[in-house]
Amino acid sequence: MSIADRLLRIKQSLPQQVTLVAVSKTKPETDLMEAYEAGQRVFGENKAQEMTAKWSSMPKDIQWHMIGHLQSNKVKYIAPYVALIHGVDRSELLDEIEKQGAKNNRIISCLLQVHIAEESTKFGWNPQELVSWATQEQLEKYPHVRIQGLMGMATFTSDEHQIKQEFASLKSVFDQLKAIHAHWDTLSMGMSQDYALAISMGSNMVRIGSSIFGERN
Repeated sequence: MSIADRLLRIKQSLPQQVTLVAVSKTKPETDLMEAYEAGQRVFGENKAQEMTAKWSSMPKDIQWHMIGHLQSNKVKYIAPYVALIHGVDRSELLDEIEKQGAKNNRIISCLLQVHIAEESTKFGWNPQELVSWATQEQLEKYPHVRIQGLMGMATFTSDEHQIKQEFASLKSVFDQLKAIHAHWDTLSMGMSQDYALAISMGSNMVRIGSSIFGERN
């Protein structure tokens, strides 16, 4: 089955309000262009230099999402064009995004990443700490950043009950914070192996790579 066929099959299975981020990291531009020609406009990358190279040579109506762990010293490469940074997992990173947003005269959209998985290799804020930190007053310190919501990654496991619990905990944090920040409208959770479950738990943005492009190179 071609990339275009797999993409269209997934798109048809998604509810209307769910945004599909096609995770194109490590894939060649020819693969991305096949998805682009089938109508996909939102792509997710996890390395700043690779994303910037693709951005500079590919059509300009693509929205580029930074979905990987982002080092502060890499923000400057993507600040001129990035559509959404998913993995904002610490306040120091927000400080740098604010600085680069000001330099580029842009307001940069971001999601705060919450640590919900059991694996210590995953990044993110502690849920309780985030709820007490992310006050209106705190976020007003970042005029060049627009927080749109939250992102999280479940544990890589076949235990559906555990994944469900982790997604439920993220949705609960999202609901608590949305009560304070009414404009927050994005909950990014769910990948190739668990996106249907994530959507049933309230996700409205899914990050799907291997089910579109095949296994990672």
